Amino acid sequence: MAKQNYHFNPETLALEQVKRGFRYWLRKTGNYLLAGIVIGALFLYLMSIFFPSPREKQLQTEKQNIEAQLQALSQQVDQMQLVMTDLQQRDDNLYRVLFAAEPIPLSVRQGAQRKIDYYEQISKMTNSQLAADLTMKIDMLAKELYVQSKSYDDLVKMAKTREVRMENIPAIQPILNKDLTRIASGFGARIDPVYHVVRFHQGMDFTASTGTDIYATGNGTVSFCGWRQGYGNTVIINHGFGYETLYAHCSELLVVEGQKVRRSDVVAKVGNTGKSTGPHLHYEVRLRGTQVDPRNYFFMDLSPEDYDRMVQLSNNFGRVLD
Repeated sequence: MAKQNYHFNPETLALEQVKRGFRYWLRKTGNYLLAGIVIGALFLYLMSIFFPSPREKQLQTEKQNIEAQLQALSQQVDQMQLVMTDLQQRDDNLYRVLFAAEPIPLSVRQGAQRKIDYYEQISKMTNSQLAADLTMKIDMLAKELYVQSKSYDDLVKMAKTREVRMENIPAIQPILNKDLTRIASGFGARIDPVYHVVRFHQGMDFTASTGTDIYATGNGTVSFCGWRQGYGNTVIINHGFGYETLYAHCSELLVVEGQKVRRSDVVAKVGNTGKSTGPHLHYEVRLRGTQVDPRNYFFMDLSPEDYDRMVQLSNNFGRVLD
């Protein structure tokens, strides 16, 4: 028997049966259906999280494999970039020095970048971040490899026409230093031995006993020979092609101004003159009037392994001797 609902009528002071119409039953049925749909959807959602379908499992496995492959490719590109960076450094700091060629600007090496829209389009792909990052690296590396290859072609052409330059430009260490034990301080920011403040050291210091031979590092003409403030007894050689070398704090000068010298000629003796705290040679290389790092001008004196070791030694942030 169906349950009957009643309500109290205050006018008749009696209980009257509540009559249910079609709209009531329609609303009640709708509520039940809505509740069922919500509960069913929630159940299916929870099932999909904790119990993925075979297809979902397959897609997840494929996604993980693709991510692993992209990560491995990215690591390979990073290793290639390290090799590329080493080639660029040798090109700018060593090979191009041989021919006094200007270093290739970074903007030329990297080249014009693709439009941002291109990378945004890639970023919408599956594993978008990895794909976009890897694509940018490959684009950059391809451009740098092309520029580097072109640079070596240019250097080969220079080598065929500049034999005289090779004889003149600085190319050896100014004192005997095969074991690299005489490098005291390199080119760059160093601590001043007198004022104890950081200043830019514009050459390279070599420790040696007073009277040690000092060699011309390339063919040229002595443009200065005498006393110079701070440097003490000094020899300056003009090598042509925009190059000069300076040898300071000498105890004895063995050349005169205007004299022609050849590479390996003894031009002076190590000393302790001028602003100096101990016997040593202060050596500078100047290109078109500007001091440049001398360590890039020992290529006829050092093997690649010795060159790398010398770079490490000259990077030492210590006190200079002048």
